[in-house]
Amino acid sequence: MYAQLVETGQKNLRQREDMSPEERAFQDRVDADIKIEAKDWMPDAYRKTLIRQIQQHAHSEIVGMLPEGNWIGRAPSLQRKAILMAKVQDEGGHGLYLYGAAETLGVSRDQMVADLHAGNSKYSSIFNYPTLTWADIGAIGWLVDGAAIMNQIPLCRCSYGPYARAMVRICKEESFHQRQGYDIMLKLCAGTPEQKAMAQDALNRWWWPSLMMFGPPDADSVHSAQSAQWKIKLLSNDELRQRFVDQTVPQADHLGIAMPDPDLRWNADGGRYDFGAIDWTEFHSVLKGNGPCNRERLAARVKAWDDGAWVRDAAVAHAAKCAARAVRAAA
Repeated sequence: MYAQLVETGQKNLRQREDMSPEERAFQDRVDADIKIEAKDWMPDAYRKTLIRQIQQHAHSEIVGMLPEGNWIGRAPSLQRKAILMAKVQDEGGHGLYLYGAAETLGVSRDQMVADLHAGNSKYSSIFNYPTLTWADIGAIGWLVDGAAIMNQIPLCRCSYGPYARAMVRICKEESFHQRQGYDIMLKLCAGTPEQKAMAQDALNRWWWPSLMMFGPPDADSVHSAQSAQWKIKLLSNDELRQRFVDQTVPQADHLGIAMPDPDLRWNADGGRYDFGAIDWTEFHSVLKGNGPCNRERLAARVKAWDDGAWVRDAAVAHAAKCAARAVRAAA
């Protein structure tokens, strides 16, 4: 998921007998699958949880443009360049949709950006890994966007209306992103031995970080139960991760490349793939800012924000002039 370790502000799951009348009425609406809208009453912890999750999701879309944008000028053909440009542009749009959804909860876009730059708000750990070869662009589309779709489709049914509606369009576009990534891998695997080796190397490096995207195991995910009760989260980390593995392994088999997991086995009794242990030490290290590209990614975002200050100032000045003209015209 593009939002990881989202705190709910609740140490324990709220039981009905502990809720106020307003909270019980709110929970009844959630249980009845009635969407919560921006002007509806909601618990403060619900609002804060959504702000944390949606802004982290938005930051991930924006920061996620950087690893792929690095390859726009080096794409192997004009067609591939045009497709990659469209994909990166889509990701920027996703960030804007999500910032807009978060703003309905009472937080400003400037504050969200300031939180990111100050290190008070996170983005997905997956975007702190480098894109070393063109095959990495294929692996990101196939694996990273594939993992994102697996998590984001349930979000189309989450309890908060503005977030759910934003996710409908985002998921449609992410489906294109996943297909273009798999197409890159398909072409490489059907090419020269060197190209196929490049695809295998990208899979080796991106597989485990992609599994980490879903967040820590359910046993260690202390805030998941409350998010599930509020229907912000509809499926657990482990459920989503298992679905992703079961979907992706046959795709790798079709490509003719091997999963970098010696413990991967088909479990006929369970009807699923069993897979090896994930290195959660690496996950937490990257989240703390110690990944290969953490500092580079954040520095790039801060520079882009600072360099774009004159555009924002000009837009504000233009809006003020238009408002002044409207006042004079009405006088």
